[in-house]
Parts: sequence; C-alpha cells; structure tokens
Amino acid sequence: MALSESAIDTRPQGHGRDVGFAVGILTILAVLFLPIPAFLIDIGLTFSIAFSVLILMVALWIQRPLDFSSFPTILLIATMLRLSLNIATTRMILSNGQQGTDAAGYVIGGFSNLVMSGDFVIGLIVFLILIVVNFLVITKGSTRIAEVGARFTLDAIPGKQMSIDADLSAGMIDEKEAQHRRRELEEESSFFGAMDGASKFVRGDAIAGLLITAINIVGGIAIGYWRHGMDLNQASDIFTKLSVGDGLVTQIPALIVSLAAGLLVSKGGTRGSADQAVFGQLSAYPRALFVAGALLLVMALMPGLPALPFLVLAGTMAGLGYVLPKRERQRAAEAAESAKQQQQSVEEEEHNSVKASLKTAEIELLIGKQLSTRLLASHQELAFRMNKMRKKFAAQYGFVVPEVRLADDFSVPPKSYQIKIHGTVVAEYQLRVGEVMVLLGSKPLPDLPGEEVKEPAFGMRAYSVPEMFTEDLKNAQLPFADNLSVLLTHLSEVIRNNLPQLLSYKDMKALIERLDPEYRKLADEICSSHITYPGLQAVLKLLLAERVSIRNLHLIIEAIAEIAPHIRRTEQIVEHVRIRMAQQICGDLSERGVLKVLRLGNRWDLAFHQSLKRDAKGEVREFDIDPRQLEEFGQEANKAIRTHLDAGERFALVTAPEARPYVRMIVERLFPTLPVLSHVEIAKGVELRVLGSIS
Repeated sequence: MALSESAIDTRPQGHGRDVGFAVGILTILAVLFLPIPAFLIDIGLTFSIAFSVLILMVALWIQRPLDFSSFPTILLIATMLRLSLNIATTRMILSNGQQGTDAAGYVIGGFSNLVMSGDFVIGLIVFLILIVVNFLVITKGSTRIAEVGARFTLDAIPGKQMSIDADLSAGMIDEKEAQHRRRELEEESSFFGAMDGASKFVRGDAIAGLLITAINIVGGIAIGYWRHGMDLNQASDIFTKLSVGDGLVTQIPALIVSLAAGLLVSKGGTRGSADQAVFGQLSAYPRALFVAGALLLVMALMPGLPALPFLVLAGTMAGLGYVLPKRERQRAAEAAESAKQQQQSVEEEEHNSVKASLKTAEIELLIGKQLSTRLLASHQELAFRMNKMRKKFAAQYGFVVPEVRLADDFSVPPKSYQIKIHGTVVAEYQLRVGEVMVLLGSKPLPDLPGEEVKEPAFGMRAYSVPEMFTEDLKNAQLPFADNLSVLLTHLSEVIRNNLPQLLSYKDMKALIERLDPEYRKLADEICSSHITYPGLQAVLKLLLAERVSIRNLHLIIEAIAEIAPHIRRTEQIVEHVRIRMAQQICGDLSERGVLKVLRLGNRWDLAFHQSLKRDAKGEVREFDIDPRQLEEFGQEANKAIRTHLDAGERFALVTAPEARPYVRMIVERLFPTLPVLSHVEIAKGVELRVLGSIS
C-alpha cells in the first residue's frame, strides 16, 4: 500500500542540527576508545570549561527553573564530555608522561604550573580541597534539594490538578488556559523528577575524578619507574603534576556545573533571574544593611584589626541601605505611572472601539446643554449626593444599586434631563432654570408670580417661582426645592420604581457570597435540589417590585427552604416569604410604632374570593372577575385611597391572603407605591389604626 509524501516525511526540520547533535554524541563516545592527539585534547578541555561557564550563566539568568528544563540532559552530556576527556588525558599521561609536563597538552601543563606553582604537593592539596567542596558541600546539598523538590512536586500534582479543574468549572479560566496549566504541571513534575536523578551524575563525576587522578598518579609512577627507567623522585614529580593538572582541568568545570545545578534546584518558586531574586530580597530590608554596617564599624575600631577594609565595607553597606530604598521607591512610582498610562490607553481604546457602543450603562442621567451649564458648579455636589443616595438604597433595600452615569447629551432638550435604565428612557422632565419649585399638594397657590406645574417624582401639584422669592417662601413657611433637589428626588424615585430591573444575577450571587458559611451552604442546597439560582433571583425581584427590602437575606433563604420542597410557583413562594418577613414589612411601614391600614371591605372581599378559580386540589389557578366589577372597584378604590393620600397619610391596603397578589396587580396601576398586605402579614404586637374601607 502506497503512503502519501506527508505521511513519510516526518523528520524534524532543524537545518541539520539533529545530525550535528548526533555526530557530537558519537564523537564523545569515540574519545572513550580512540587515541587523539594532544592539540585536540586542548581544544576539548577548553570547550569543556567554556560549556560549563555557559551552563552557569544560563542558570543565573533564567526566570524560573522550568525555563531550563533541558538541564538534566545537558548535565549528562557535560558529564560524559568530561569523563571522555579524562580517559583521553589518562591515556596520554600514561603513554607519554616521561616527556614532561606538556606531554598531555598545553592546557594541563599550564594549569599544573599556574595552580601548583611548580610544587605538586600544593596542587594535590588544592585538588583535594576542590573535591571536598564539590562532593561534600555543593553536590550533596543540590542532591538533597532535588530529592525533596521531586517528592513534594509529585505529591502536589493531584491537588494542583483539582485546582485547575475547579478554576475551569468556575469560569475563571478558559479551556486553552487550563490546557496550558496542565502541560506546565506535567513539565514541572518531569523536570524535578529528572533533576533528582541527574544530581547523581554530579556526585558520580566527583567520585570518578578522584579515582582517575589517584590511578593516574599510582599508574604513572609505576610506568615511569619500571618501564622508562626514571628514578622514583623524577617519576613522582612529573606524573603527579600531570595527574593533578588533569584533575584540576576537569574538576573546575565540574565545580562550575555543580554550582549551576545547585542554583537551579535552590531557586524553587522564586521568579526572576538569580541577581533579581538575591539583590531584590537583600535590598528589601535596608535596616539589615545599616545594622551590618554598624557592626563593621565597631570591628574597625577594635584594637589589632585593620581599620581600612572594615571602614570601606561599613560605608558601602550604609550607602546601599540609603540608596537602594530610594531607587526602589522611584522604580515603583515609575511602574505605577506606566501601569496607569497603559490602563488609560486601554480604556481609551475600548471607549473608541465599536464594541464600546454595544455597552449600556444600567443607570444613566443625561442632561441638556443649558441645564448642564447651570449645574456646572454643582457637579461635585451632584456626584456626592448621588453616592449618598446609593448608600441609602443599600441600607434600605439590602443591595448596592449600580453607579449612575452622568453625561451631557446635546440630543436632550436644553433645559431637560432624561433618566435611562439599561439604555431605555424611563423618565424625562423639563426644569425651569433659575426657579424653585413650591410643593403645594392641596394648599392654595401662593401670592407670588409664577406658574403651576407638576412635580416629576410623585406627580404632586407644585408652583414654580423665580429664585429671588426664596426668602418670601421661607417667611410663608412653604416647602420648596431647587433644581438640583428636584432632579435628585426624581432620580431616586425612578430607581426605587425599577429596583427589580437593577438586581442582576451577579448582584444576587455577591449577596449570597457575603452571607455566613452556613447560609451559603443552605442556599447551595436549595438551589441545587428545589429551586435554581435564577428562581431565587426571581423571588428577590418580586419582593423588590413591592418595595420589600431584601436586607435580611438569611431570613428569606430560610423561608424559601421551608416552602420550596412543596411549592414550585415563584408567586406562591413569595407569599410565604412575605409571611415570614411580616415583622420587617410592618416595621418598615409603621410610623412611631403605629401601622395605618385601609381595609378592602366585605363586599370586595367576597367579590375577589368568588373570582378565584381553583383546581381539584383547592389551589388557586386563575383570577376571573367581571370587567364591570373591576371598573367599579377601580373607581371606589381611587376615591378612597386618594382621599387619604391627599391628606398626607402613609398607610397600607389590607386584604385576604389568597386575593392579595391580584388586588396588588389592580391597585398598582393606579397607585404604584401603595403597599398591599394580607391579614396574615400583620405581625404580632403591631398597633393598627384603621382609616376606613373600600366599600
């Protein structure tokens, strides 16, 4: 069966790097078995030193350990390179050692002369010290850190995986981000597991270097003495210098790579390069620098100690303690300014984008040009009073209404303003600029020049007069309001009438999150088994529609938990909640502990009772009343209610429990703000004052 070209050509396209890499590995293996000339050994040893320095620099500058995830592989290659060169130099030392200190190449000879200063005893001591430092200090600590890091990383994988799944389920991250985090988690576990094993390479390399050097010394002396006829002192001097020089050339790169491994595994969860982590954290505590400088100053004053080095270091630390915090504050200010400018550019870009036109403010107050100019000096007061109004709503109704977006709009008539809810105009009024509004109600017109108008918030009779007559109004003790007060009162009443539309799903979830853990758990239980979160939101909206505060949300959730297993209809759940909240409802409607009520009357109680149609179980399913009766009820209710409203009395209409929702539905078209209660919603201990009845 023929295969397509795309199915056959699966080789990585690395411009020959894969072939070169393979050839390099084979070359390292070939050095283990094949003899190579001295100049190639010099090149290999130089490359080994340069390669180890490169590894150290990369380990210093990476931002996090995973950025150098290939380190275990590189460590194995570097170890094999040093061991192969070690074997090659051993071959050269044992075969050509009688020729002198340059028999194994000029690099080894140069190190033997530079470090040992012509004395092989000094070189042997330095070599043994390097072995001890590398093997017992750096390598042992790095191995332990790698072991513990691998163990804890592998143990933490299930918890981190669950955290990623939880963030994905909660919508905090998308699927792409979740895949990225899972891949990063896999790489982290693989890296620390590989580092646990790779750290053994460094320990083995140190042990192998010590053994190879010892073998070179013993074997070289024996070969020089027995085979080449050298005396014992000459053979010991030459072969010890060569062996120790070879050990130094290989142990210095090993020490550098061990240091790189230690820096990498000890970096842990610190982000940023090593210099940022070290200097950033050391300089974060300037008092430590001052204390260290003071200690050095005391030591400089001690008799018998050299003063100059201690004084120089004391001054350096004190200077750093003064300069570094200042520079850090300057850097933080620059970063904050840069972030602010970036945020402003993003906001400006979003504001000018097409998508910005799709966003609508939840509450908007649009002011005409002339009215805006008139209120220009009062804009700050307007913003302050609107913020105060939002706080009042939060305390009264139990949730924070959205911020009011204030803007000038040339499409609005010059002396008018518009109030929008979710982008729709719900109220509009034309103010008389430079005049005040006298609230009349049933009072006669004042003997002042002006014009009779209607107050926008409640529709009351009012009289508009020029501002110059405010002193006359005060003397006549007539209540009046300026343009700003009229606007804010109208805005407040519009918000109060639209509370259900302003309670979003997000607001409802935020209210639940602020509850005690027990009530959050109760809300989760009832919303997962009996009623949904949108259903809970619908209950709260219906309560707010009748201006019932939801500030006692825990009581509402308890009431819903009682009735939700038995009733599914939202309206019936709301009626049960109202009964449970009778004390709060009556308390909010009372004045000085007295609740004024207006009864429905026996005739209309009977008429509404007969209009309720029930099913076989006796539950109300529909409301069917004669239109003529409905019209007659509207006329009588309007007459009775208007009489008491004009008298300035605050009261509630009381009816039978089953008929209450339908009476409210009819009455709210005539009097939207009039509360309608049922008999069972009258709390115990409340003093009632009956004003009359609709009959």
